[in-house]
Amino acid sequence: MANQQNNNNNNSNKNNQQNNKSISEGIKNTAGAAFQTVHSALETTENAAMNAVDATTNMVNNVTGNENKNKQNRNQQ
Repeated sequence: MANQQNNNNNNSNKNNQQNNKSISEGIKNTAGAAFQTVHSALETTENAAMNAVDATTNMVNNVTGNENKNKQNRNQQ
């Protein structure tokens, strides 16, 4: 009877260990997926910000270039 109880306890411990491992793996996978989602969102935000900076740079260059052309035209007249 004692042997059977020991076997039952051992089986129960093994099942608990397997369940704990499955839970741990699930948490790890969920955390990894969440990290990837945040990382992708940050990259998207960075790309949008850099596009805005590039557009602003182009606009400033165009305005500055036009102003310089206007000055040259006035000086030539």
